Amino acid sequence: MTDKQKNQIAEYREQGMSYTEISKKMDLSINSIKTYCKRHGLGGVKAYERGRPSVIVPCEHCGKPVQQNPGRKKKRFCSDKCRNLWWNSHMDLVQKKANYECTCIRCGKKFTSYGNKERKYCSHSCYIEDRFGGAY
Repeated sequence: MTDKQKNQIAEYREQGMSYTEISKKMDLSINSIKTYCKRHGLGGVKAYERGRPSVIVPCEHCGKPVQQNPGRKKKRFCSDKCRNLWWNSHMDLVQKKANYECTCIRCGKKFTSYGNKERKYCSHSCYIEDRFGGAY
C-alpha cells in the first residue's frame, strides 16, 4: 500500500466512508483497509464521528453540564441519583401503561392492578379472609 493510498484511506474515513465503500472505490481488499484503519486509529463503527464536536447540555435536575456523545442516545441527567430524584418529583410525566382492571375473588369489587394482570384480591384483608377465614 502506497503512502498516497494510506492518506486517501484516512481522508475517506474522516468523511465517514465505511470499509466496504473505501475498498470498492480504491480497488483494494476490504481486509487490507480494515487492518490499516485499526492499526492507525481509524477503525471502529462511526469512527468518522471523532472529528465532530460533542455537545454539552445542562442536567435536567441539578444543571451540571452533561456531555453528549455524537451518534448516541441523548443524555438528560448527569447521574443516576439526579435521574431518580427528577422522575420521583415528576411522577405526572411517567407513562404508566400496565394498568389492568381486575375483580376481587373474595368481595367481588372491581379494582385496578398495575403491572400484574393475574392479581386476585383487591386488598391484603380480602386475601386473609379468603385464605384463613378472617383469623390472623
